[in-house]
Amino acid sequence: MPGVYGAHMGLFSIKGEVKRIGQALKHFPIFIALEGRRIVLSGGGDAALAKLRLLLKTDAHLTVFAPAPAAQIEAWAKEGRIALRRRAMEPGDALCAVLFYAADEDATEDARTVTLARADGALTNIVDNLEGSQFITPAIVDRDPVTVAIGTEGAAPVLARALKADIEALLPNELGPLAIAARGFRSLANVMPMGRVRRAFWSGFFFRAGPAALEQNPDADLHRVLADELEQHLAAAPTAGRVTFAIVASPDPELLPQKTRRVLHEADLVFHGPRIPLQVLDLARREAAFEAMPADARPLIEAARRGDHVICLVSSAPDAWLLQACLHAGLPPQIISGIAPVPHLYPLEEIA
Repeated sequence: MPGVYGAHMGLFSIKGEVKRIGQALKHFPIFIALEGRRIVLSGGGDAALAKLRLLLKTDAHLTVFAPAPAAQIEAWAKEGRIALRRRAMEPGDALCAVLFYAADEDATEDARTVTLARADGALTNIVDNLEGSQFITPAIVDRDPVTVAIGTEGAAPVLARALKADIEALLPNELGPLAIAARGFRSLANVMPMGRVRRAFWSGFFFRAGPAALEQNPDADLHRVLADELEQHLAAAPTAGRVTFAIVASPDPELLPQKTRRVLHEADLVFHGPRIPLQVLDLARREAAFEAMPADARPLIEAARRGDHVICLVSSAPDAWLLQACLHAGLPPQIISGIAPVPHLYPLEEIA
């Protein structure tokens, strides 16, 4: 697809990929593989305890350096859950460690241990010291193996904890068993083509068949449920894609209709007019392709006939000829109205 420059500030599209200009993430969120790897922590007080309670949920090998460790740290060492060294850190103690936490609650000692750990090649974090840390630990919602990480780039930990509480209330506990079953079935599901067909299969399992099976029987054979779903999807006749026109009447993404948000989460191809703001485009699936709104209907129709779900984001009602072209191609378009902002209201002078 040809590259096009968007007319809105801070966005350009090259080969279908949306780029952001001048808005860099200071902390890039990633999930680090920790199984069998080493994490070192210096400290034996409350800060160390808080970090260790989180790190003990991983499969990493934990080593703690503390001349006077808390009783709970002593207990974990006796249980074999951590390796405890009852002394201060020395050069070479963080060799082969992927992460290091300075939790001595003493600025001078934290600076010393971080210097040693960085010399040994570990990424370092000083508890409650954003500027001195190479990485930060987000607030975490744990529905093993489903994990939601929430970060505010260290600016608002209280907000992160509040969001964590809200998300925990939204996510059901059965997410874990569903995800575990899906992980064991993923290689079998690879017989389906990538894209919409495979997404429909997994959506049907996670949001319909899987929860229904667990509701009837908490010990349901989810592998059998997945096998039945796969058989149905493989036997189903291929279906054409869809074309949706969504009117974006306001640059404020909070005024975007929920129906438009839902379609953006599903769409394979996003056509957009020059006035569509970046904040709206950011709501689309990361894997979706982006293109400028074409001059005719052929790109929309060809993509839908390939099976893609196409959404066209426009700032006003689509032209009638464009809708007619989709209808003549056997692709009746869906049209989602926009929500316009309230016009500026100027105060009126009171007249006696």
